[in-house]
Amino acid sequence: MNKFYVGSEVGQLRKVLLHRPELSLRRLTPSNCEGLLFDDVLRIEQAGQEHDAFQQVLRDQGVEVFLLRDVLAETLANPEAKAWVLDRQVNEFRYGPALAREVRSYFESMSNKDLASHLIGGLTVNELGSEIGSPTLGMMGETDFILDPIPNHLFTRDTSCWVYGGVSVNPMAKPARKRETVHMRAIYKFHPMFKQADFHTYYGDTDRNYDLGTIEGGDVLVIGKGAVLIGMSERTTAQGVENLSRALFKTGQAKKVIALELPKARSCMHLDTVFTHMDVDCFTYYPDIMKGNNCWELTPGDNEDIVFSQVKDGFTNSIKRALDLDSLRMIPTGGDVFEAEREQWNDANNVLAVKPGTVVTYERNVHTVENMQKAGIEVLTIPGEDLGRGRGGARCMSCPMLRDDI
Repeated sequence: MNKFYVGSEVGQLRKVLLHRPELSLRRLTPSNCEGLLFDDVLRIEQAGQEHDAFQQVLRDQGVEVFLLRDVLAETLANPEAKAWVLDRQVNEFRYGPALAREVRSYFESMSNKDLASHLIGGLTVNELGSEIGSPTLGMMGETDFILDPIPNHLFTRDTSCWVYGGVSVNPMAKPARKRETVHMRAIYKFHPMFKQADFHTYYGDTDRNYDLGTIEGGDVLVIGKGAVLIGMSERTTAQGVENLSRALFKTGQAKKVIALELPKARSCMHLDTVFTHMDVDCFTYYPDIMKGNNCWELTPGDNEDIVFSQVKDGFTNSIKRALDLDSLRMIPTGGDVFEAEREQWNDANNVLAVKPGTVVTYERNVHTVENMQKAGIEVLTIPGEDLGRGRGGARCMSCPMLRDDI
């Protein structure tokens, strides 16, 4: 039986889900990138080569790499799964009945690989080539999107996150990312390697409006020993944290959640853009943001209630208690105040640990890499001149599915 379990942020990484840049990122333009939550457009061939280098570094460390488009295509090979996905992507309220039939028929005629590419990469009017003459279609231009691309699938960390013996399929905060969750729900529900596995699904796997209860995986750090650190950011709400925590406690998969308030700022989109785990007792952090943050400890109460305790002595002391450590090694973003701000923006603190004390990060963040190396961390660097334009580093671009405890 396939095993899926993430017991920490730094234990040996064994299985990971990535998404190589393809059609969806090719369709980013200066006029649409802001609405699709990107700050810039990427050179797609260069970004793809850089992503290939990232994949190879992980494989060289013994990590089994799965690619999202391939896994989605394999999922769509199941007719039930294909119908399930299309039911949630194509409906008469989005398109009107006439165009909905055309779009559904067009998608059903595709190969599974092409369908996966277009579900992620979008579909334009001229690609559909319909002549039905509906007003919906008549008011659109040839290059308008019938189905929008979802380029943020590049950041597989956010849409679902494995926490100990289960997964949260996250209700996303931004409309541009909500369809990503449909794909991940389908994969975990229908793909053979997950269908034959035993795991909990904590949150997000129902057809409902989660309202303000949003959560994204970039804010969720499985720090180990039954503890989870979750940032309350511009994308993850206190309501989302409370709902996920309740499920973690109900299933017995976690015994404590540390909830940390973050500034609602683009530079601090998720907790892992300013704070990540590198070794059992070692973290990288951006000092300007990690100061004076409100923090709460959530623990199980009676009758599935949660006990809330505000932390008075700082979130790092809460982490020490959770991990039973006397001290933490805190490694700041490198360089002077200007260099540190630039490197944080370029994801210097967004590192992916492949085993205790060994991390993957962008080579461009030279001052922070130097700080990490001085602290005894082995740093495996990858190119990120174009990948980094998406505002996500090695941790953002990876969804661990099997990782050891500490």
